[in-house]
Amino acid sequence: MRNLFNLSPRGVAIDLGTANTVVYASGRGVVISEPSVVAMEMGRDGIRRVRAIGDDAKLMMGKTPGNLETIRPLRSGVIADLEVAEEMIKHFIRKAHGGATRFSRGPEVVICVPSGATPVERRAIRQAVSNAGSDRVSLLEEPMAAAIGAGLPVTEPVGSMVVDIGGGTTEVGVISLQGLAYCCSSRVGGDRMDEAIISYVRRNFNLMIGEGTAERVKLEIGTATAPSGGGGLDTTLRGRDVARGVPKEITLNQGQVAEALAEPVQRIVAVVRSALENTQPEIAADVLDEGITLTGGGSLLRNIGIVLADETGLPVHIADDPLTCVARGAGRTLEDSVYRGGLMAA
Repeated sequence: MRNLFNLSPRGVAIDLGTANTVVYASGRGVVISEPSVVAMEMGRDGIRRVRAIGDDAKLMMGKTPGNLETIRPLRSGVIADLEVAEEMIKHFIRKAHGGATRFSRGPEVVICVPSGATPVERRAIRQAVSNAGSDRVSLLEEPMAAAIGAGLPVTEPVGSMVVDIGGGTTEVGVISLQGLAYCCSSRVGGDRMDEAIISYVRRNFNLMIGEGTAERVKLEIGTATAPSGGGGLDTTLRGRDVARGVPKEITLNQGQVAEALAEPVQRIVAVVRSALENTQPEIAADVLDEGITLTGGGSLLRNIGIVLADETGLPVHIADDPLTCVARGAGRTLEDSVYRGGLMAA
């Protein structure tokens, strides 16, 4: 097999996310952030071939003909389709390493995994990366990577709490002395929010919409709390009328979106409260002072920090550039030996 790391930096870190894959190259920073979507085309010979990956594939979602299928190879932060995941990883590595210096040996690869991933799921992730050409693969749990990327004092005897709200999972980690004092994971995140919007629109407006439309609504006017004094901002969305089977257009406001998102938001609150209840008293005292740090794309949902602050009574901060926090944290383990204690050999 051709080694895809022939043209590469010294090491790469990959946040293999349900919604987006972020690649960090040592010495260069974040070089790729694209959707974790692959378009596979069925040829006349019965063999599936890659048609598009990443941004190009996402544009095809919900609009493909019979011989073309858009696949999201990761679900809830773990690999659901190994073959397609391997193709996606190879593509992103090729794209990230173009024009880099030639190396005789493949660089180290650090892959971020959910804290709740099973040994089987971890082996699947390792296999996918190894098949892409690396013989040195290390795993790093997402809460630890997020905390490092957010600049929290993970190597010091100070307790810190990080909440990483991703596409498939919400990871909560309580960290001290470069270890996870407590961690928990819930399979709720951006995807569950999209599903909640789809269900709400169908239930209340008898309208079928796709994942892309639901995601757009979430990004444009999504909020964790209903605006006071009215419906707030609104947006127009189109779909198929369930009863009549014809295209239909409706207007949705922020109050309605907040109602749709109430269930996934409360699940996120529940996992955070569970982590606090299981945190050691001395570390809990530090968290009281330092507060909770939010990372991941879900942290950009309007007012999610306010909801968590109200429910926990703790200050809540959103990390700088939360979408790339996990990848940047994993990248720092490649560049600074101080942080390497959190790595696990795959």
